[in-house]
Amino acid sequence: MKPFYNPKKICSAFLPDAVSNITPYGNGHINDTFLCGNPPKYIMQRINTDIFRNPDELMENIVSITSFLSEKIERAGGDKYRETLTVIPTMDGKNYYRNGEDCFRMYRFIDNAVSFDSVEHPTALRYEGEAFGKFQSDLRDFPAEKLHETIPDFHNTPKRVEQLKEAIDKNPAGRLCEVQKEVDFALEYSRYADRITRETAAGSIPLRVTHNDTKLNNILFDKNTGKALCVIDLDTVMPGSALFDFGDALRFGASSGSEDEKDLDKIWFDLEKFEQFTRGFLSETADFLIEAEIALMPLSALIMTYECGIRFLADYINGDVYFKTHREKQNLDRARTQLKLVADIKSKLPEMSQIIKTIYEDKGALK
Repeated sequence: MKPFYNPKKICSAFLPDAVSNITPYGNGHINDTFLCGNPPKYIMQRINTDIFRNPDELMENIVSITSFLSEKIERAGGDKYRETLTVIPTMDGKNYYRNGEDCFRMYRFIDNAVSFDSVEHPTALRYEGEAFGKFQSDLRDFPAEKLHETIPDFHNTPKRVEQLKEAIDKNPAGRLCEVQKEVDFALEYSRYADRITRETAAGSIPLRVTHNDTKLNNILFDKNTGKALCVIDLDTVMPGSALFDFGDALRFGASSGSEDEKDLDKIWFDLEKFEQFTRGFLSETADFLIEAEIALMPLSALIMTYECGIRFLADYINGDVYFKTHREKQNLDRARTQLKLVADIKSKLPEMSQIIKTIYEDKGALK
């Protein structure tokens, strides 16, 4: 969508010297993103306040997390400017800029880094697992209760089921007749929806700082070493369950195809990718995750995949009002790939449990 604002004017509110070469950047579903400066370079984003309705709390979360990580990285002898995001304040010292109803932020651009939309080789999943596992590990001593809930009930899967049912009942875009098969499947599998939220509410699973959107393309990889460098897209960092991060990463990373693949014969849950990611994740988390979390890891992949699938399905029924689309029926294709994965994960749960058991029992060899 063509922006109704002047990116150069917005950029000058942060760094007047960085207004050159402003171009759209990336392919995110939610925020408008620009690359500016030459050099140094910066990332400027318009925050989607239809989704993130309290930018003060959103940016307070991000500044708190990145400052905490920056100090920890520096103490460990790392490069804080490459291993976490750096928020650039406005000229008057604020952590975001408001232009009427629009809100904008800026980050320092991380050079010589690349992100991927799909996995080229299963071993890359180990690096991804290490990255999100390290994110969990580095933040395990951050007080999760101090974080704001930037999107209420974001990974509340039972709530997502209710939202799907509401879309079905209202059918605002008149599309329900196209998706009855998908709706029937989604309602059948709703029996799994409350497992993580129920265990968390009961206190048998601890509340942790979680990323909550652990897709492969939310990691920057070093162009020279190929290793994971930095976790990005921190908008949904909130209190949650480690199982959210584990399961959501696998619903994306262990898929055999792209998120919007039209040919479902090309979609299945890849156990080799699952094993590689799990090895990486546990290499950073096995020393502090509790037994109840380990036991639910296989099912978390099903639940998070299911949750994403019904979100895409509800958005398609509602008329594509949440996720950005670039072609007709893209949200429906996204929903179908996720639901296909759910069915395949269900059939592979025993194998997944055995893989995790084997890795966890040999956790001394993970590092």
